[in-house]
Amino acid sequence: MNKIKFAIVGCGRIAQRHAEHISSFGKLVTVCDIAFEKAIALSEKYEAVAYKLIDEMLQVEKEIQVVAICTPNGLHAQHAIKALKAGYHVLVEKPMALTVYDCGEMIKAAEKANRRLFAIKQNRFNPPVAAVKDAIDKGILGKIYSVQLSCFWNRNKDYYENSWKGTKELDGGTLFTQFSHFVDLLYWLIGDIKRAFALTANFAHEGIIEFEDTGAVAIEFYNGAIGTINYTVNSYKKNMEGSITIFAEKGTVKIGGQYLNELEYQSIEGFEFKDLPEGKGPNNYGTYVGSMSNHDKIYQNVIDVLQKDESISTNSFEALKTVEIIDKIYQSAKHVQ
Repeated sequence: MNKIKFAIVGCGRIAQRHAEHISSFGKLVTVCDIAFEKAIALSEKYEAVAYKLIDEMLQVEKEIQVVAICTPNGLHAQHAIKALKAGYHVLVEKPMALTVYDCGEMIKAAEKANRRLFAIKQNRFNPPVAAVKDAIDKGILGKIYSVQLSCFWNRNKDYYENSWKGTKELDGGTLFTQFSHFVDLLYWLIGDIKRAFALTANFAHEGIIEFEDTGAVAIEFYNGAIGTINYTVNSYKKNMEGSITIFAEKGTVKIGGQYLNELEYQSIEGFEFKDLPEGKGPNNYGTYVGSMSNHDKIYQNVIDVLQKDESISTNSFEALKTVEIIDKIYQSAKHVQ
């Protein structure tokens, strides 16, 4: 079977991860970045063609089948829509976009072009997360009562310096760039969120970022469960914790570690999680670390969907839901202030 041919738009840090897995599952044909030196560097490593402008790349390159969007958050929608209109399948990094409207336009563009729109939600593949999801779906935990999401990371001044990160226009907010994967897991595990009541503040990043560095949120799910989201990028010097604790009719379970990679607690009626496989390490960027590195599973799914007609692991509707939930939180915070 012929290898699927890929393009990457945006050649920053996360693009290196994408290129690595593309080379394992398919072929990287072309890359593009407005900072042309970054495109050149990545192209030379993988023997790809480099472009500065996405319009030129889409017009010239006819071999590619999938375009991976790795540009800043605020550019995801316009770049994805251009690629879809040009006739390519699209894989977009998190978050799908910064507004619910833009997500809707991306989905409409994919439908109109009859092309697939894939979303990156790699934390769903963490072994304890997948195991708890399976248990919930099978009714092992019974009715879900409440859930607590904790996201305690460190992002210092150097992380934001000379970067699009920290700007409302291209970054969007701490929930978008740092914790959208965590919000996605709330939706995936528990269900859609009906209401959110939020307090946010910027304690340690005044003059550095244009939004909050800390938030405390109370949430109500459509299924009746309630919960909290507590998040910050002010954990002293290093990441501390990323965890979800679920209290249910037939049990309590906590997935923790720094990156939702460890089953820290379980007490379940007539059931025990055993022998969970070890998860992968986090994305390591030198001065800081990010979420678990499961991009290989994302790319395997892309290949399986396009070549074997298998089910998509994270569809665009679910990616829209993450943005919708974050929007509810930020809208609540605005009304409180």
